[in-house]
Amino acid sequence: MPPPYVKTIEDEIFYEYAKLISRTVFEGKINYRFVTDRFKALRSGDATMSGTIREWQREQEFPQECVFCGSQVDLQVDHLIPRSRGGPDSANNTVWSCSACNASRGDKGVFQWLGLKRKDKLHRLVAGKYLKEIYALHEQKGTLKVLKSDVGQLCSDCKNVRTCQDWDCLGKLTCFCLESVF
Repeated sequence: MPPPYVKTIEDEIFYEYAKLISRTVFEGKINYRFVTDRFKALRSGDATMSGTIREWQREQEFPQECVFCGSQVDLQVDHLIPRSRGGPDSANNTVWSCSACNASRGDKGVFQWLGLKRKDKLHRLVAGKYLKEIYALHEQKGTLKVLKSDVGQLCSDCKNVRTCQDWDCLGKLTCFCLESVF
């Protein structure tokens, strides 16, 4: 669960992004004091999520392998936000995935598929792309400012309700709420 200072959907996106920055700076570890600092900088506008061109350039440096398991066999283009759920067919929304991971994930959101324990192991660039796509969707739907206390209003149209029940977080603001817009 996010800390108490995370009060809106937008805050949850910034919090998840701040954790990505921490994993980069601290060699895969999450330093929560640093996360709090980066979160505040993102929320105030003193820091921004990195640009897609920069991330695309860095992504080209990586070996061609599944972003979820590292396999180099039977790779496919996978849409982070599934096309069947309205995801765009764009470079910002695509990654390499092996057929096994792609089939296993199906039309689930990345966080829904990975769960709360594995989501922080997702490659930083992939997670960054995903969070930016999610941010844009929430911005389009006008849900960035939905408060933690009102997050239940997103549940009626959300495909993650069962996942939230399984993780005992139904009606609570989590990364699963970020996927409520598709």
